[in-house]
Amino acid sequence: MIRYSFMLFFILFARAAFRDKQGFCERNECNEDEASKQNQFDFSVKHNAEIPLTLTHTLSDCLPLDEVDGNFIRTVKSCVFSECQPTPLKKPLTLAALSLDALWNILDLNQSVIQNQEFIHCVSGGKLFAGSVPLAHRYGGHQFGYWAGQLGDGRAHLLGEYTNSLVVSEEPVWRDQFYNGNIVKERGAVVLRLAKSWFRIGSLEILTKAGELNVLRTLLDFVIKEHFRSIATNDPQRYVAFFFRVVNETAHLIAQWMAVGFAHGVCNTDNFSLLSITLDYGPFGFMESYDPNFVPNSSDDEGRYSIGSQANVGLFNLQKLLEALQPLLTQDQILESQQILREYPQIYQQRFLELFKAKLGLLENEDEDSYLVAFFLKLMEDTGADFTMTFRQLSEVTASDLQIDSVAQSMWALSVLSTHEYFTDWVRLYLQRLSRHHNDSDETRQHRMQRINPRYVLRNWMAESAIRKAEENDFSEVALLQQILMNPFTEQDEAERAGYSSKTPMWAQQLRVSCSS
Repeated sequence: MIRYSFMLFFILFARAAFRDKQGFCERNECNEDEASKQNQFDFSVKHNAEIPLTLTHTLSDCLPLDEVDGNFIRTVKSCVFSECQPTPLKKPLTLAALSLDALWNILDLNQSVIQNQEFIHCVSGGKLFAGSVPLAHRYGGHQFGYWAGQLGDGRAHLLGEYTNSLVVSEEPVWRDQFYNGNIVKERGAVVLRLAKSWFRIGSLEILTKAGELNVLRTLLDFVIKEHFRSIATNDPQRYVAFFFRVVNETAHLIAQWMAVGFAHGVCNTDNFSLLSITLDYGPFGFMESYDPNFVPNSSDDEGRYSIGSQANVGLFNLQKLLEALQPLLTQDQILESQQILREYPQIYQQRFLELFKAKLGLLENEDEDSYLVAFFLKLMEDTGADFTMTFRQLSEVTASDLQIDSVAQSMWALSVLSTHEYFTDWVRLYLQRLSRHHNDSDETRQHRMQRINPRYVLRNWMAESAIRKAEENDFSEVALLQQILMNPFTEQDEAERAGYSSKTPMWAQQLRVSCSS
């Protein structure tokens, strides 16, 4: 049985609608046709009834709670959570977006619940689900390389063990988006997000920093028991085994980010999951023109979290995780864990190569594969070719057209790449490599590549377009983006009409996001 924790965030509407970009239908009854209709549902409230959800109290039952009662600023001690009541929005509420896949497949709720006033109040924090004990998590973290101390501050609430819905309100929020003194009033919103766990490296760091080793051991044993079930809870090597898993899975996660051109934006240790899942990405971005120095977050003046630095930042964060674990390890275990950490670069590079070979449609292994990948990326960097669409159009072009250097102008990204003086040299090596595949056709190669090279990603201009409409109470493009991004590898007529696979429009060339976006 998998439990899901759901967390309530009071955040700005401008970003709230786009926290979760892709959903996945796993049950047989939820086919693509059903999912594609999610933007057609009537969100108007028509009735009021109790929500049939059964919540558990695993976190509060198993982990120490704050003995101090009351919601006020203080240093929290000797606990993992504080009980904390969410402050409800006061203005009229509108359910702007939700994931039907999560509604159906995780909550087992019928879609009619979206017309229930009780549901809207619960997902916005105005009321509590039956049995809910709202918790604020105590954690810390290294932010931009420096220890920032206690960070859990009660703006986010764990409501139980549920998913991503967005409720907007007319209640205003004042925001200085780029920290330049230009404070503006914007619309407020609450987003309800889903994850198997919200524990992050900073959850352990703050306990070690405070010298609360008993609480540290309790939390770590809980995480292992709940989420690393192949590790025996009575194994004296369990913390080393846990660290080994986190190192490997973090390397794989960041390689997967790189394979789709995803820049997290704020890779602090308080934003790095112990389960190696992607969470707490605010000023994220999908790289457009290929540039290893791409920084999506305008608050990151020094480019610490550029897309090309993410693997190194992952290593830094894992070093901080090991420091947090050290008080619970023997000297031999520390040495063993340090060796595990030294293997991280190789694990990352191997997974990176596997993913990018797959993006090029390469089968089996040859010694020159890493050179072929690096050569291709260098051509992209030199020409500024679009990352997503260059790989996608390479999966759509025929080998015969490549051979005669006949790239259609409609393949705008690949056409940019073809202007490089060494493009034909790369094509020659690439076609030679493909020719050594056994029992493989060009059509099969195309289909193979199209299954892993998305045609659509959430570009900033797409989000901005939806935001501008949503500010006028038109949530149609929010719903359209949810629909399109559920199937990013499939060409879709509505997406093509909206220009989602086209060049970024001129009006959006200078769009920026920050930690306050």
